[in-house]
Amino acid sequence: MPFRIFYRVLGMVLCSIALTVYFASHSIGTVVATTLACSLLLQLAYFASVLLLIWWSGCLSRAGHRAEHFGSCKEVGSEPPDLDEATNESAGLLQRDRMLAISLLLP
Repeated sequence: MPFRIFYRVLGMVLCSIALTVYFASHSIGTVVATTLACSLLLQLAYFASVLLLIWWSGCLSRAGHRAEHFGSCKEVGSEPPDLDEATNESAGLLQRDRMLAISLLLP
């Protein structure tokens, strides 16, 4: 998701929270405190999701290395016919997930 879209959605969510709290409590102090708390929680959730994507990418990378290790079975001739397709597909998914994780970190 591009940063502009993320920033706009974050702004809309925080404004809607602020308006809801203001109409419920009629207190500016409560609005400021609640909005700051929600902002912190949203940023923590975003950071945790980026870390999850990076961790997931590492798991896929390890799975790709295992597939390469089992690719040495070609000499014996016990390889299933679709192993090359599965290895190419997992490499494509790994590249896509890495690019997604990097794009989430960049503004």
